[in-house]
Amino acid sequence: MVRVVVIAGEASGDRLGASFIRSARRLCPDIRIEGIAGPAMRAAGCEPWFDSQDLAVMGLFEVLRHLPRLLRIRRAVERRLLADPPDVLLGIDAPDFNLRVEKIARRAGIPTVHYVCPSVWAWRESRVRVLRAACDHILCLLPFEPAFLARHGIDAEFVGHPLADEIPGPPDQVAARRQLDIGNGPVVAIMPGSRAAEVARIGPVLAQAAAWLDQRVDGIRFVVPAASPALRGAIEAQLATLAPRAAVAVLDGQAQTAIAASDAVLLVSGTAALEVMLSQRPMVVAYKMAPLTYLAARALRAVGLMKVEYISLPNLLAGRALVPELIQRQATADALGREVLDALAASPRREDLIATFVELGAGLRRSAGERAAQAVLRLAGTLES
Repeated sequence: MVRVVVIAGEASGDRLGASFIRSARRLCPDIRIEGIAGPAMRAAGCEPWFDSQDLAVMGLFEVLRHLPRLLRIRRAVERRLLADPPDVLLGIDAPDFNLRVEKIARRAGIPTVHYVCPSVWAWRESRVRVLRAACDHILCLLPFEPAFLARHGIDAEFVGHPLADEIPGPPDQVAARRQLDIGNGPVVAIMPGSRAAEVARIGPVLAQAAAWLDQRVDGIRFVVPAASPALRGAIEAQLATLAPRAAVAVLDGQAQTAIAASDAVLLVSGTAALEVMLSQRPMVVAYKMAPLTYLAARALRAVGLMKVEYISLPNLLAGRALVPELIQRQATADALGREVLDALAASPRREDLIATFVELGAGLRRSAGERAAQAVLRLAGTLES
């Protein structure tokens, strides 16, 4: 029996892990999968050691507060791996945690695969040394990553993105609005992120943008998917204080339904931007980092250690400013509101944007879960190369 340990960080990693597990079970029905898992991976059949949300920490300085807990989890995982080595260790995203564990495992003779290439092509290129030491193979979500890694002597392949497989075309807006009991007027989905720190930083300005739009667009409605019950409470409190007159429905999850129901989306940068792109909805991206993290990022850019101009996946894939990005002080209520107004307007620009989204989505649609499963099972010796 093949045994694979999977370590996934936060909600996006949990989704990738679930896609991998479903495909791996089709290819190898008696496979045993265990590790750090969220609800989607557990539902797909992963035996959990810890919860993925335990690794959902972001930022250069925010990690410090959670460091003792993260170190305890890492030591526990390493002990289990070394005491009972699996056939393959698959680390999904969470590079600060996973690459350290993978390095220990690889030294012990455990084959290692890392799923989701860290953005070494964007900043701190010197980190490729860590990848070489930790990973036997890397599974890439973006098409330009394998060539970059190959130049540094790292074995990698482009598997596409599972979201592109899950969202093959524009979702049914009429059905989504019927499900949410929303009428035919303009609808904006607001997606404030899946982390408490994100919601605390960016949530107030998103609520203020909703109030700004409510004053200017007749009949506008807002739908806000909350990633968890705790975040729902925080979001509702922000909206009640800062946008008390706006027609807002805060949802328990249902992010895809909210996107499908919308005419435009105002969101925090992250995987959600890819989901919106694949759903062919115009978007406005907002982002606020902790002050110290932002200063550190600016310093890295100043000395040439941060190399990309964009933070959102649609812009990175297109290599140009396809969708608006408003970062830090740029992300004000009126600036975001004006960009959303522009996104709502029917125009040739909107049509061109949607056409580009279609093209980019087609390039990512490659049955990613199956390709990832094949790569892991090849390394385990179950499938032939």
